[in-house]
Amino acid sequence: MIVSIVAGLLLGSPIAEEAHRVQMDHRGQRVDVTYRSAVDVSHKQVGAVGAPGRPSAMRCAWTASVDIHREARHAAGHVMSRTISAEKPLTGSRPGWCDTQRDAIAQDVAARSGKVRDHLLAVAERDQESLVAELDSAHDRVRG
Repeated sequence: MIVSIVAGLLLGSPIAEEAHRVQMDHRGQRVDVTYRSAVDVSHKQVGAVGAPGRPSAMRCAWTASVDIHREARHAAGHVMSRTISAEKPLTGSRPGWCDTQRDAIAQDVAARSGKVRDHLLAVAERDQESLVAELDSAHDRVRG
């Protein structure tokens, strides 16, 4: 079962609204760039229910993949969009059934918002060269 956690679903948690905005100059024109994080959590039920009088081995293993969506708006009208996925997702587990642990898992994911923010900033920094190349290509197509 996959549950998407998007803006508002975590009810105001910092992970839901992560955005990073920068402005850069490209050939004398301003480019407004916004990077937004999107977290998608999947749940997997593992283990088995214990026999009467014995502890249960049920766990809900979760994986939160992080995607960064970039939108660059050039003053000349070009809009460049790109999605960059994290190589290593956030992971964890909770005892019990997944259906009863969804709120707690959402809190676990929100508690790691610092890691999501760090990833967002690292992607934004690494993306600069790609963005400049895309802008150069778009500019050359318009002039050609």
